[in-house]
Amino acid sequence: MKQIKTLFALSLIGLTTMVNAQVGHDSELYQTIARMDSIYFNAYNTCDMEKQAEIYDEDLEFYHDMGGLSKDKQGILESIEKNICGKVTRELVPGSIEVYPINGFGAVEMALHKFHNKEEPNAQSHPSKFIVIWKQVGDHWKISRVVSLH
Repeated sequence: MKQIKTLFALSLIGLTTMVNAQVGHDSELYQTIARMDSIYFNAYNTCDMEKQAEIYDEDLEFYHDMGGLSKDKQGILESIEKNICGKVTRELVPGSIEVYPINGFGAVEMALHKFHNKEEPNAQSHPSKFIVIWKQVGDHWKISRVVSLH
């Protein structure tokens, strides 16, 4: 029983540490990641494939709960151009971004967003969670990993 209580106490400490690891909205890291999210999804919504390619890391991995794993940067860009451009736009749920630093690498962004399909204008869009692993390369930020959950 004592081991269970100790394990429970350690779990609570771990959860508290995880919750407190999120950076504040006024921090430079939060502002940077929020800006990069905006830059990337502006390119996504306007079909700026060159900008999207610039932001994606060469070692990109994209995990989609319905589509599976994609590790081909060029293939992902071609799929976006073919299936998304001019058809779908993304809207960030205001206030939903959470940013967690990854020491010596970059940051994790978690948030909610909604997609609007122009071919189905009356369809209701529901928020879905996403996770982006941002890799800092010098002064630049690259999308290294994406987890998209619907």
